[in-house]
Order: sequence, then C-alpha cells, then structure tokens
Amino acid sequence: MDYPTLGAAAPRPRAATASVLPPLPTRYDAVARFLHWLTALLLLAVIPLAWQMLALPENDPRAGLYFTLHKSIGVTILALAALRLAWRATHPAPPLPAGTPRWAVAAAHASHWLLYLALLAMPISGYVLTAAAGYPVPWFGLFELPTLPRNEALANAANAAHLAGQWVVYALVVLHVLGVVWHVVIWRDGLLGRMLPPQEPL
Repeated sequence: MDYPTLGAAAPRPRAATASVLPPLPTRYDAVARFLHWLTALLLLAVIPLAWQMLALPENDPRAGLYFTLHKSIGVTILALAALRLAWRATHPAPPLPAGTPRWAVAAAHASHWLLYLALLAMPISGYVLTAAAGYPVPWFGLFELPTLPRNEALANAANAAHLAGQWVVYALVVLHVLGVVWHVVIWRDGLLGRMLPPQEPL
C-alpha cells in the first residue's frame, strides 16, 4: 500500500470535488430592505400631498411649498427606483415561500415589475410635464434638474400620462398590500419576514 509522503495532500474523496452551491437567502439583504421601506414611506407622503396640492384654491400661498415638496419627493423616488433595480441586478430576491402556487408566483413577479415601471414612469412624466412647461424642477431647494425646451404639446401629453398613471400606482400598491395580507393571514407562510430584519433569538 502506498502512503502519502509527509506534507503531501491526501487524496480527497471524489464526492468532495463537486461544487457546493451556497444556500439561497431567506430574506432580502439590509440594503434592499432599507430601499424598499424608504420608497414605501415616500409614497405614503407624496400621494396625499398630491391630493392636497390639487385641492388648493387658486393663488393659495401654500401651493409653492406643496409643489416643491411633490417634485422633490418624486425625484427621490425616481433615484431610489433606479438604485433598487441596479441592486436587484446583482442581489437576486429570495424565493417565495415553498408551496406558493404557480399563479401566485407569476402574479407576484408581474406586479413587482409593473410597480418598478410605475415608480420610474410617474416621476419621469412629472419631470417632463413640469420642465417642458417652463417650470423649474427643484430638489428640496438644493439644486434644480435641467430644464427642457418649452413644448406645450409635450407638457400636455406628459400631464395626461401623469394623471392617468396615478391610478395605475394606486391599483398596484393595493394589490401589493393585499397580496402580503393574503400571505400573512390566509397562507401564513412567513412571506412578510423576507422584508423584515432578522430577529435575534431570545
């Protein structure tokens, strides 16, 4: 029988040479969770702000502040959506809970990507309708986005898209929340935990 010489690596079993895939994550990482909840908070702020803004009487002194806040939050949501997409490209989402029906998986994926699209399209249309109408697009008074050549037709088209798009956002947000509630209350499969920080053992 041949014995390995001193210092030589002993031959490993053939099974050990097979590559071992890392386990799939069970929850989103801290960056993805932060971006998700920050986006949610901004949506909770910008939507009622838009309603209040449009309900103001003409020449109301609060209009300037409300419009500036609305534009600034919209620009922030646009930047966050782009950042989330870039992060998602290199940090895949954890799988849905085992046993989730195929139709629910397909619906979840479709609603998520449509929500991403809406989070990009709404701020972009808001920027175009403002900049093409000759108005500034400030960001919390720190700087202004570049303006566009004045174009009334483009501004009107963007305004129509922005007003119609709000209903798409409302529908997608409601579907998203109802889906989470269904998982938590009906299926009780721990889906919400994917977007929450890990709990320390007692």
